[in-house]
Amino acid sequence: MPAAAPGPRPDPAELTAVAQDYLKAVWSALEWVADPQAKVSTGQLADRLGVGPSTVSEAVQKLSEQGLLAHEPYRGVGLTDLGLGYALVMVRRHRLLETWLVQHVGYAWDEVHDEAERLEHAVSDRLVERLDALLGHPVRDPHGDPIPAADGRVVRPDAVPLADLVAGESGVVARISDADPADLRALADLGVALDVRLTVTALLPRRDALTLTWAGEAADVPARLASRVWVTRG
Repeated sequence: MPAAAPGPRPDPAELTAVAQDYLKAVWSALEWVADPQAKVSTGQLADRLGVGPSTVSEAVQKLSEQGLLAHEPYRGVGLTDLGLGYALVMVRRHRLLETWLVQHVGYAWDEVHDEAERLEHAVSDRLVERLDALLGHPVRDPHGDPIPAADGRVVRPDAVPLADLVAGESGVVARISDADPADLRALADLGVALDVRLTVTALLPRRDALTLTWAGEAADVPARLASRVWVTRG
């Protein structure tokens, strides 16, 4: 997980929208990775941003020259301290906007990502802080991802992938990845949501699934869906 660097808050208006997107994408790709030395590959960035590898390579080179990214050939891309500051501002904007869209505008949790992507480049810091106050200073977004504080501090729950649990173990849902809106809808249809306690009753390797029970319900959940869920044990 990338370490936060509290300090003076940079102004993302100093960067292009493309630069903002790249910095946020690098931070988000590494957020739930346990290894603090981990890097994101240019291929992973291309997938996240929906652009070609050559476009990513060119942008990474430019952002590295600006002191925002650290690119190690054959190892991947990370954020410099300067880039980290900008990334955290953009992540905070995005997740507060997602929370506002769900709580006050009536969006479903599988609809908010793209809308927040568009809005995050246009809002001012003043509006973001007004939204934060309106929402009661939330610490997580609708998917359970932590919202960085105004000073850049990030408190991530002590969560593990659901797939790490063995049969008989339970956990409370702390985060559900928003990487695939269809998977979010499928989990919502099953009733799997934040703060729901899940128990793994069986692992079904031949069917590539887990048998889960929660709130009086039981179902075989495909491993692909289970991979979107993170829980706190207990």
